[in-house]
Amino acid sequence: MSSAEPAHLRLIASCPDRVGIVARVATFLAGHGASITEAAQYNDPRSGMFFMRSEFVVSGGADVVPGLTAAFLPLAEEMQMEWRLVDAERRQRVVLLVSKFDHCLAYLLHRRKVGDLEFDVPCVISNHDDLRSLVEWYGIPYHHVPVPKDPEGKQAALQKTADLIGEAEPDTIVLARYMQIFPPWLCARYRHRVINIHHSFLPSFVGAKPYHQAEERGVKLIGATCHYVTEELDAGPIIEQDVARIRHSDSIKDMMRLGKDVENAVLSRGFRYHLEDRVIVHGNKTILFS
Repeated sequence: MSSAEPAHLRLIASCPDRVGIVARVATFLAGHGASITEAAQYNDPRSGMFFMRSEFVVSGGADVVPGLTAAFLPLAEEMQMEWRLVDAERRQRVVLLVSKFDHCLAYLLHRRKVGDLEFDVPCVISNHDDLRSLVEWYGIPYHHVPVPKDPEGKQAALQKTADLIGEAEPDTIVLARYMQIFPPWLCARYRHRVINIHHSFLPSFVGAKPYHQAEERGVKLIGATCHYVTEELDAGPIIEQDVARIRHSDSIKDMMRLGKDVENAVLSRGFRYHLEDRVIVHGNKTILFS
């Protein structure tokens, strides 16, 4: 972005609720020549917290960001804000992790190729070698890191995976049906930056083989959940969910076929919200400005 071009920025903030927050922020932006193109806010009555997301355009290009950040700091401190000023034009670097199921990975890579989702992929990491040809067809480096069952070998494999992620310097990590548990130390390192697609409507059917659990329980709806990964298995803040209706005659194979469509849709929507900074994590919940 050259200094002659306008900067397209986002302000994402949260603070204790009080009178005049929107007016103060809007006045500040107007005073610095910014034109607001999108605005959303939410007051949480239970916690007394206020959340906001504003997109705006301001002249001066990337050169204006440091000055605008410094100028906003006194107002943010006065209002006890947690806030980020984000360049909306910057493409995030996203590392994708996958095992053997290819549908979520293939869907994301296709949506990226046709321009529906804008992000860069420095690499794909997998504990199996099955999807190498698919990934390399897109011109993306593929790293095969087998994960043995023995504790020592598993720890070494997870450390190698962590090293590869670190070398890629990602903004975000997506577990596109990566069937390994992220260790707590890796969850902490990338707090609220690791997105998982779980093939059930959480909190139901946590862990492995949720379609088998659903069939045993005789449910009439199956679903998928896009959520941030935390130290507690399948219990991180939920970004997006959806369901599909099933019949008593549907087999586990039928459920898996229907579930793949739901997983693709839920992951792509949740991932888009994250890329566009529409998600604010508050405790173990999310504020979603969709």
